[in-house]
Amino acid sequence: MSAKNVVTRFAPSPTGNLHIGGARTALFAWAFARQKQGQLILRLEDTDLARSSPESTKSVIRDLLWLGLEWDQGPVPTTDPSVDPYARDTQIGDKGPYFQSQRHEDGIYDELIQKLLDSGQAYEDGDAVRFRMDKDIAFDDIVYGRIEIKADDLEDFIIRKGEKGGRLPTFHFAVTVDDATMEVTHVIRGQEHLTNTPKHAALCDALGFDRPQWIHLPSIMNADGSKMSKRDKAKAARKAAKDADLKPTDDIMAAFIAKENDDTDIANAIARALGLSLPEIEVADFKRSGYLQPVLLNYIALLGWNPGDETERFDLDFLVERFNLERIGKKNSQFDRAKLAKFNAEALAEMPAEQFHALLLDHCINYHPDLVDKIGESNFGTLAGMYQARSQTLNTPTEMGRFFVCDDDAIEYNAKAVKKNLAKNDGEGLNVLKQFRDELTGCDDWTADTLHALIESFVEKHGLKNMGSIAQPLRVALTGNAVSPEIGPTLELLGKETVLNRIDRCLKAVSV
Repeated sequence: MSAKNVVTRFAPSPTGNLHIGGARTALFAWAFARQKQGQLILRLEDTDLARSSPESTKSVIRDLLWLGLEWDQGPVPTTDPSVDPYARDTQIGDKGPYFQSQRHEDGIYDELIQKLLDSGQAYEDGDAVRFRMDKDIAFDDIVYGRIEIKADDLEDFIIRKGEKGGRLPTFHFAVTVDDATMEVTHVIRGQEHLTNTPKHAALCDALGFDRPQWIHLPSIMNADGSKMSKRDKAKAARKAAKDADLKPTDDIMAAFIAKENDDTDIANAIARALGLSLPEIEVADFKRSGYLQPVLLNYIALLGWNPGDETERFDLDFLVERFNLERIGKKNSQFDRAKLAKFNAEALAEMPAEQFHALLLDHCINYHPDLVDKIGESNFGTLAGMYQARSQTLNTPTEMGRFFVCDDDAIEYNAKAVKKNLAKNDGEGLNVLKQFRDELTGCDDWTADTLHALIESFVEKHGLKNMGSIAQPLRVALTGNAVSPEIGPTLELLGKETVLNRIDRCLKAVSV
């Protein structure tokens, strides 16, 4: 087989957002196809009519394109909301349609099922159709090696559902037919499909198809050894609801709390109500949390694969150059969130200030518009400069700078910070804060440099130990804590009215 003949595919079911494990599968399929100057197919396995949806299809397309993993055949690769990905005349490639529901409409599956019925290799069982598994099966997997199963250990299985199932093909039949008729040479997919492969191998043989080369990827696990799953969000939300003694507001939420469903929308609603951050599981979660696309791809490439040396930080060009299927391991991979955050923090710290500014502004416009409204786009460069060096993600400034957008009356004072910086030595910090408030009242040039000079002058005039003598009491009054970015830019961005209001509130609320 020549390199140019390589065809891989990514074939998700559009029943939700793209899981990070699916993103890794897509990345490996893309990298192998690109290295071999081959083709990557995006195929949507949407025969589960009850769970599949156009919204999920569009979200999968959107996530893949954000990751930069463009395909050669499949739905048109665009996020333009006016373009219907199901429209046959917009699909690219000559092996379509690329939705299993449409392939069913075209009779592709029924024709081949009838062939198996006519040859006696399948039979009707009620109103369903079953395939006979009466032969020993052996196949080779690049990761797991030679696998052999005796006929006595195999069972006949349904290849076409009955009337209640819309007489649709089952996953096993549709995926085998599609891989063969789309001329897929290498099937890269998750380890959970390894037990399905004997069925697919037997179907290939019965239908006279060439078998593809199978490559099954190890599972991605959480730190506690559990499989990384969308259910992790539901688990976290349920625990938080229980800890907060949150009462169900309707029957659907009650069913969620009772573990009768794992509805992500309910989990997200509980998280919003409790100010909880759910674990990132889907690509959209990591994007919303402010992880960079190149960093996320770099990290998930290391989950089950390595380049053969100690290199850990690399880009897509490096991955394509070095990628080989033989370096995929059998051992399950642990998703190390601390390591991903470290990769991301390093990438943010290394980038030019102008790039960080642009990325942060775009991220906040999309996910934290209240911060943009409060700070103003023209001042966002100042905010970016304050937080770049200390940011793990693009969300760090929104988390550390939450005090910028909260109401003045909503500031909560940290008891330790108050004791150390305001109440200590008979209220020394409070007295300094009160005196400096008068200096601020007369300041007309409300800029970081002027305010910084004002603090220096105040320190010198009053014989204070250092700038921290006033900066720390100010931080407590303005943010509720003694930790904030440089005090001059902080004062500038908050604005004179807010600063004076918060100082007045603090002087009133804190007593010695």
